[in-house]
Amino acid sequence: MDYVIEMLNIRKEFGNFVANDNITLQLKKGEIHALLGENGAGKSTLMNVLFGLYQPEGGEIRVKGKLVKITNPNIANDLGIGMVHQHFMLVDTFTVTENIILGREITKAGHIDIKKAEQEVRQISERYGLSVDPQAKISDISVGMQQRVEILKTLYRGAEILIFDEPTAVLTPQEIKELIHILKTLIKEGKSIILITHKLKEIMEVADRCTVIRKGKGIGTVNVNETNPNELASLMVGREVVFKTEKKAASPKQDVLEVKDLVVKDVRGVTVVNELNLSVQSGEIVGIAGIDGNGQSELIEAITGLRKSESGSIKVNGKELINHTPRKITESGVGHIPQDRHKHGLVLNFPMGENMVLQSYYKKPFSKHGVLNFKEIYNQARRLIQEFDVRTPSEYALARALSGGNQQKAIIGREIDRDPDLLIAAQPTRGLDVGAIEFIHKRLIEQRDHGKAVLLISFELDEIMNVSDRIAVIFEGKIVAVVNPKETDEQELGLLMAGSNRKEAGADV
Repeated sequence: MDYVIEMLNIRKEFGNFVANDNITLQLKKGEIHALLGENGAGKSTLMNVLFGLYQPEGGEIRVKGKLVKITNPNIANDLGIGMVHQHFMLVDTFTVTENIILGREITKAGHIDIKKAEQEVRQISERYGLSVDPQAKISDISVGMQQRVEILKTLYRGAEILIFDEPTAVLTPQEIKELIHILKTLIKEGKSIILITHKLKEIMEVADRCTVIRKGKGIGTVNVNETNPNELASLMVGREVVFKTEKKAASPKQDVLEVKDLVVKDVRGVTVVNELNLSVQSGEIVGIAGIDGNGQSELIEAITGLRKSESGSIKVNGKELINHTPRKITESGVGHIPQDRHKHGLVLNFPMGENMVLQSYYKKPFSKHGVLNFKEIYNQARRLIQEFDVRTPSEYALARALSGGNQQKAIIGREIDRDPDLLIAAQPTRGLDVGAIEFIHKRLIEQRDHGKAVLLISFELDEIMNVSDRIAVIFEGKIVAVVNPKETDEQELGLLMAGSNRKEAGADV
């Protein structure tokens, strides 16, 4: 069998921690090969070894049958290996073309020939159906487009083998569809792809074969047309996974959150939350369903004090909190799992111990007369890390060293431990594997059963349907319908989210 890539018995250690324990992965020419595993299983580490960002302690890599040493990404590029990272490596203030040619500039008489570069970028873009404007500025284009720029960057450098690290984690459903089409086009053009993911639906849709790794060990490789999502999930987490969240009926009591006639503008000064009304009661989960960009983010930022509101009212337990400071709001009984865990959830260069008290470091027992008590801080961190199954080498490890799923579990542990009356969960499972998703859904339902009010914002319709007791549909900054998940379906919700009126969609407020 001709393999374009063979990673044989790769071993990668970080101190005493074994991230890759003698893993083997073989990629055939012209296939999409999925690399599946839980958050922190060692998938990205293995690919960083292939791309030359890490050096392995053991094992060998062969490219087209030839033994190679990949000591840095430039050697990977020269061997025809390109990587599209989960967190894009782009310069915001540069144009698409400037980002693509960075480090490989075409010069003419000592000057960069930007026109020629733009022409080449346009040609590659058209050939692979990427439709990217070479002159657009990165800061002005959508996340999905930025990802296409990353793909173009690898193609411009002549990549034959493309590694995609969690490519759909930050995309909308529409962008995911477009990306899948792009992957299939790349294969038709003779490329070979390794796809790091934990979305089983996507593997079933695009992959030819799938290699599963669990806790750093290789579990095996399967043909996708001979398996199913349940089997893949079991291989991935080592037990059977429940896809349907078990929960008893909600018994809501009094209003905890009351939002009335709320008006919020975005950074451009455009009204994006438009006289919105919403209530969440203790003992229920209200899910907000909507297409990205209909005011969800601004609504959450207004409730949590991260964005000023123009007018209206936001009450928690009857107390007016509009335009109060974030600290005042959190102290009034609001917990917040932010949608961007890196920007608003963690300080990536702080150890996990200090991240676990970001909301309470100024209180006893963590500080006294303004002096931090690190013994208490790290005791607290150890307790939460254990309780919420946060997989980290230790509580002294930097937050950036953890996988996305473990970063998320840490934030959820910190927020739930504060025992808030209202828990706001924005995209709580974005980019997480089925095991972590199951864990987080259970915790949200537990909070509800303890009499808390939970507001869930998610672009995953099955998550909204599965976890919510009531679903509020947001469209152009207004709640246009409130439906019972038991009496609706994805099609009706989709219509409401796209602005169909309730009678057309068949919903009853």
